[in-house]
Amino acid sequence: MFGLFLGDTDFSKIVLNSVKKSKKKYFIIDFSRNNKFAKEKNSYRISIGKFGKIINLIKEKKSKKVLFAGKIAKPKFSSLRLDLKGIYYMPSIIKAAKLGDAAIIKAIIKILNNENIKVISSIYFNPELTGKTGNFTKLKPSLKDNRSINLGIRYFKKSNSLDHVQALVVKDEKIIAKEDNQGTKKMMFKLRNNSNGILIKFPKKKQDLRMDLPTIGFQTLKDCKMFGLKGIVLKSKKNIFLDRFKCIKFANRNKIFISIR
Repeated sequence: MFGLFLGDTDFSKIVLNSVKKSKKKYFIIDFSRNNKFAKEKNSYRISIGKFGKIINLIKEKKSKKVLFAGKIAKPKFSSLRLDLKGIYYMPSIIKAAKLGDAAIIKAIIKILNNENIKVISSIYFNPELTGKTGNFTKLKPSLKDNRSINLGIRYFKKSNSLDHVQALVVKDEKIIAKEDNQGTKKMMFKLRNNSNGILIKFPKKKQDLRMDLPTIGFQTLKDCKMFGLKGIVLKSKKNIFLDRFKCIKFANRNKIFISIR
């Protein structure tokens, strides 16, 4: 029995469909904003503050493995209703929240590990969604582009695992924009149109990839066109590449390169 902690974004639906096809037994804890999994069988809506209820459900279902998929919004801690385990564990979550989303993820994994519950990779059922090394489009990065890309990759290799940055934009061997805790699209809004920059989405050094893989999809490509970006770079086997064929077709039509390193 697998426990599925599902949030927003299409990725959570993709994971659920794959689990169904696998014929594995599962249950859902619905963390989406609008309770979008309410009609699914074995679906439960539990506040993140009810750690006792969540852990008891996992153990009641005799589940030893859980995965997280989709965006799980940071709660308003002041309005959370807590059970006893929630009271016990919440201070560590609040402390982690001050360091960013990656720290919250680490704290949740630690809590589940303490309860002998194993968190598995979000792509456990979807390994095909990760991209292997190569250029996926007709347009390829130039030598000058590669120098800028290498600068960005070096940044990620040095960055702290609790840093907010999971994406940045490079141009002319400079970093011209960095993601913060508001996400990639908000970062792009800071760019001028036709920036001709390159979006790099890479995991941070020592980042826990079970719950928080850098992701691109069709919306990412549309955003790149809107903000005048010329390419996207991902880390081989440490990414989620949604709507791959649709993305590549769009990229070729709009002269945007997609490169996986």
